[in-house]
Amino acid sequence: MNVLGIETSCDETGVALISEREGLLAHRLYSQTDLHAVYGGVVPELASRDHVRRLLPLVRAVLDEAGMRGEDLDAIAYTGGPGLLGALLTGAAVARSLAWGWGVPALPVHHLEGHLLAPMLEGEFDFPFLVLLVSGGHTQLIHARALGDYELLGESIDDAAGEAFDKTAKLLGLGYPGGPALARLAADGQADALRLPRPMLDRPGLDMSFSGLKTAVLTAVRKGGHAPADVARAFEEAVSETLVEKTRRALKQSRAPALVVAGGVAANATLRAGLERMARESGVPVHFPRAEFCTDNGAMIALAGLRRLQTGRAADAVDDAGAPVIHARARWPLAELTA
Repeated sequence: MNVLGIETSCDETGVALISEREGLLAHRLYSQTDLHAVYGGVVPELASRDHVRRLLPLVRAVLDEAGMRGEDLDAIAYTGGPGLLGALLTGAAVARSLAWGWGVPALPVHHLEGHLLAPMLEGEFDFPFLVLLVSGGHTQLIHARALGDYELLGESIDDAAGEAFDKTAKLLGLGYPGGPALARLAADGQADALRLPRPMLDRPGLDMSFSGLKTAVLTAVRKGGHAPADVARAFEEAVSETLVEKTRRALKQSRAPALVVAGGVAANATLRAGLERMARESGVPVHFPRAEFCTDNGAMIALAGLRRLQTGRAADAVDDAGAPVIHARARWPLAELTA
């Protein structure tokens, strides 16, 4: 099977083509970072309009690179949620329309399922495994027993880790997006110059909290006396150590034989090093996506669509009369998926 994947959940327009036999054939990604940077964050209406401009040229580029036509496809997978509703509707409408024109089924894919499967783009491995999903919108520990069989073990009760990175970067006067900028600044920071709290490590359970850590950074900045690089390093170390310890506990609780780390924050070098060290100590392999597939991308959506089609899952979302429908949900709990 050949599956085209379309991702438009937020501020990246991603298109990719994956083959059951040959793997990833082509992919393109357009980031709207420059568009939203002047506003200090994503503007949903602008994001939707930019997806309209970018999608069809990216689809044409991917098909041309792979040497295929639309009629050569077996299905189109698109992000059905969660995400910004206008952005989701743009991708879903284009995917559904192309599928109708080319006579192939369209499959709505859960955005988070795409992320947790993204490390499989680097090589196949089997379920079950524990997932640490860390992005701008989600920080979750998930026991993935099988495709579609996911148990949420713990999550952030307030800010996601990526959101905390962005807000802290703003406090330090860094640009948007803040996460990568903060990580670059932290590399110049002095170890042990400042110690920030490790939220919720002093209590049992797997839930996390990062809003208090952000407040601690604000207090340190207002008091002065610390270089911005030292504050950035202290923040990055506090987030990383918190995530590593919570993941260690989740591995012990779930007894999962492997660890998967996905989402935009999975590209952070400090976090990766800490998780790799912890995984070695715990005796389990750890799988990361390559850096370009940590953020939102079409390849993970194409892969998730392919894996669901391989299970014999019906592709088209239909209404009561059996007519194809466009599926887009701003909120879509991962637990609602079925194996």
